[in-house]
Amino acid sequence: MKLSVQAILLLIGGAGVALAAHVPPAAAQSAAYKQGEEMRPIYAKPEDIADGKEFAEASCAGCHGPNGISTTTGIPDIAGQRPAYLFMTLKGYQQPGGRANPAMPTAVKFISDDALIKVAAYYASLDPAQPAPGPAPSYVDPVQAGRSAVAPCAGCHGETGISKLAGVPSLIGQDAKYLIAAMKAYRGGQRKNDTMKSMLATATDDDINHIALFYALQKPGRAEAPAAGNAQAGRASAVGCAGCHGDQGVSGSPTTPSLAGQDADYLVAALRAYKNGGREDETMKALAASVDDAALKDLAAYYAAQDPRAPNVRPPLSTQEWTQRCDRCHGLNGNSTDAHFPALAGQRIEYLQSALRDYQTGVRNNPEMAAMSSGLGDEDIKNLATYYSHQKARAVVFMPVPGK
Repeated sequence: MKLSVQAILLLIGGAGVALAAHVPPAAAQSAAYKQGEEMRPIYAKPEDIADGKEFAEASCAGCHGPNGISTTTGIPDIAGQRPAYLFMTLKGYQQPGGRANPAMPTAVKFISDDALIKVAAYYASLDPAQPAPGPAPSYVDPVQAGRSAVAPCAGCHGETGISKLAGVPSLIGQDAKYLIAAMKAYRGGQRKNDTMKSMLATATDDDINHIALFYALQKPGRAEAPAAGNAQAGRASAVGCAGCHGDQGVSGSPTTPSLAGQDADYLVAALRAYKNGGREDETMKALAASVDDAALKDLAAYYAAQDPRAPNVRPPLSTQEWTQRCDRCHGLNGNSTDAHFPALAGQRIEYLQSALRDYQTGVRNNPEMAAMSSGLGDEDIKNLATYYSHQKARAVVFMPVPGK
C-alpha cells in the first residue's frame, strides 16, 4: 500500500503500524489543528518500517544514535517519540521560516513526504530511551533555600531585611534583579566593601538568586535608625531623582533601586561614594557632585521617611506545580498521548534545557511554548529538565475511533 501524506499517528501491533494525522501545510504545526483539521489514519506495514530503518541508519543515526538513542550532547533521543510529532517537526525544518536548527534544514531539504513518514514510523516503533542514570532528583525550594542562605545577613540587615543599624541598608522593597546585580558587584569587587566581598566570596549564583528572592518577597517596612537631616527640605531635591528612582522613591525599574524607607545614613554614604568615585556610575557621580553634605542628609531623610512598597515579584511555582502544567499537553510524567505534542519522559537533560531556553528567546517559534516558558527561571528550567529526564518513557498506542 502506498503511504499518503495525509498521515501520521502510530498504532503498533498486528501486521504493521497505523499512522494518522493531517499534515499541516505551514511550519506553525499546532495552528492547523486549531482550525478544525482532522486526523485520518493510514497504515505503515513492516516493510515500510524496514524502509524507514534503512533510511534512518544511513541519514539520521550519525547524530541521533543507533536506534534513535542519542550519544551526542544536545541531540535529542527520538526512539519511541510520537510519529505525528516527528513527521510534523521534520516538515517544519523543510518550510521557509520553520524550525531553526543549523543542521536539520539541509539534512531533510530534499527528502520526500513518503520517506519522512517511514522514518517517523520506524523511530516511533522503537523502545524509548530509559531514564537518566542516578538517584531520583531532589528539587530545591528557592524560597526556603533563600531563608537558609540569609541567616548570616541578619546580624546587620535584620531578620527580614529591615535594617535596625544606622549605615546598614535595608534590603526589602527591592526587585530581585537589583539585589542580584548588587551582590555580584560586591563579590566581584566593583562595589568596594571588604565585609560584603568576604561574605559573598563563596556564594554561588544560585545562592545569590535565592537570597535576592527571599528579600524581594518580604513585607516592606522602613529602616529603624533615625535620620539626621530635614525630610521636608529634602523633598525639593528629590524631584530630580524621581525620573529614575520613582515618585516617593519607589522605583518602576527592576534594575534601579527603590529608595523609599531606606536607612538615611546608608543613603548619605552611598551618595558620597558616588561623588568621590568609590562607586562607579557616571550618571550618579554627575548628579551628586554639586550636592553638599547638608543637602545629602536632607535628601536621605526624605527618602527614609517614605513608605516602601513590595516589588512586583511573585513566589515561584514549585517543580511539581510546573510539571502539572506541562503534563496537560505532554502527558502524565511527560508521556504524551496526544499526537500533536512530543513525549518528554527519558529525554536528554541538556536537550530539554536548551529547548526551553530556545522557546524563551524565540529561537524556537511557538506562541504556546513561549508563553509557558516565559515565567521560568534558570533553576526552574534545570528542575524541569531533571524531572522529565528521570521519568520512565512509555510507548503509546493510538487507536482509531469509529466515526459517528
